Amino acid sequence: MLSKIKINEMIRTLKDCYPDPYCALNYNKDYELLFATRLAAQCTDARVNTITPKLFERYPTLEALAGADISELEDIIHSSGFFRAKARDIVGASNMLLNEFAGRVPDNMEDLLRLPGVGRKTANLILGDIYKKPAVVVDTHCIRLSNRIGLVKTKDPVKIEKELRKILPPNESSDFCHRLVLHGRAVCTARKPNCAGCCISDICKKVL
Repeated sequence: MLSKIKINEMIRTLKDCYPDPYCALNYNKDYELLFATRLAAQCTDARVNTITPKLFERYPTLEALAGADISELEDIIHSSGFFRAKARDIVGASNMLLNEFAGRVPDNMEDLLRLPGVGRKTANLILGDIYKKPAVVVDTHCIRLSNRIGLVKTKDPVKIEKELRKILPPNESSDFCHRLVLHGRAVCTARKPNCAGCCISDICKKVL
């Protein structure tokens, strides 16, 4: 495991390399990020960003989504994969948001996890990006890089979240996870990590 000094050095270095951490999913409303993240399961963010403009143009409000025709909704989101389950979750979550949360996406983990199709990754993304709360978003990039770098020794997302919460400053955790995604896409890729071009190569444990 990395020392606290090395972890802090890594956080500072990634900040310098990626000064503007961001979520790659496009959205304008809180619930749009919620549903875009649901669509991103087993699908690329780039693909989702081609689907959501049509989706939210056809259904511009939560009320419209709650009353959507499932077959029509499935057609719109078909290319995201697992479209039947995703369509069912979007309609179900829209109804729950309207009926139980006055049309607002919840600002706490417990209520977010009650929504159909929402797991800890999605809930953490909402808490971090919408509500600016301490959050640890454990996606495929986070799993791969946190193990390679030497932050954790497990592939279990819940355990990774727990371990990262222990070692990351709360005010840095959400942006740190976004930076891991950016670094994972640009440098530390799944197939061929570019260690020679990596800004944290002197810190990384290189557990490949």
